Amino acid sequence: MSDEKELQKVKGVPAPCDIFHDNESVILYLEMPGVTKENLQIRVDKDLLIIDGKKETADIEGKYMIHEIRNNDFHQEYTIDDTIDRNNINAVIKNGIVTLSLGVIESEKPRKIQITAG
Repeated sequence: MSDEKELQKVKGVPAPCDIFHDNESVILYLEMPGVTKENLQIRVDKDLLIIDGKKETADIEGKYMIHEIRNNDFHQEYTIDDTIDRNNINAVIKNGIVTLSLGVIESEKPRKIQITAG
């Protein structure tokens, strides 16, 4: 049981996600409240799409009366097949929602995904 907790600490918590597709792309919507462009990393490594985000809360001076907002590390991994064009993946983050568009074509070499603010 403690191994599972350690793994979660290292990897982070999964972000709620919706995935759908049309004729040209696969679209992922991930909820990552409090994550900024600077604290978001998206990359492709062979057949894995890896998404990491870090939420940071403000430093508070004094004693908490209620403390429910936490710093979170988000981590998602998705296996992608050869139908995904690894050179045609776009990412936008706006209002805590990360939108990824994965073009459907042939696979290419791994590459880092550029993130733009929406």
